[in-house]
Amino acid sequence: MTDGPAGFPVITGDECPSNLGIGAENRTVTVRQAMAGLRQMREITNPSAGRAVSVPAEWERLQPLRAIALGLEEAGIPASALDADGRRTATGYRVRLENGVVRVEWAGPPGSGAVYLQHDGLQRCARALQDLGWQTLEYRGARRHRWLEVEAPPP
Repeated sequence: MTDGPAGFPVITGDECPSNLGIGAENRTVTVRQAMAGLRQMREITNPSAGRAVSVPAEWERLQPLRAIALGLEEAGIPASALDADGRRTATGYRVRLENGVVRVEWAGPPGSGAVYLQHDGLQRCARALQDLGWQTLEYRGARRHRWLEVEAPPP
């Protein structure tokens, strides 16, 4: 979980749901409000080249992990989760920063079949992020492991 200036925790897929401290209904409202704020920020800060709200604002570029996790949550894509002992308990997206690049994975508990769902899950994530102006590229590594690398387009 990553807290921002206002203390709003984004869901990266590496949290224990009971530690979020906010109910699901309240969280949905708060996420919608946060995304509305991001869209307003885009309107105000992006150059008026006809695409002000279609590309990430400077704040999003400076905090891409937070912006991407928020966008995935607003799109209704499920996040993975951990229990209090750090074991994965739910299948869904996992967002992390690796070598300065935001990486989105599809993770689940052992035996959940997440590996067979990862292409479709990542494609859903890619569509949601592309709709928000992010560029995505899917990679495939060893043992069928897939992930997205996500970045903002050039300004």
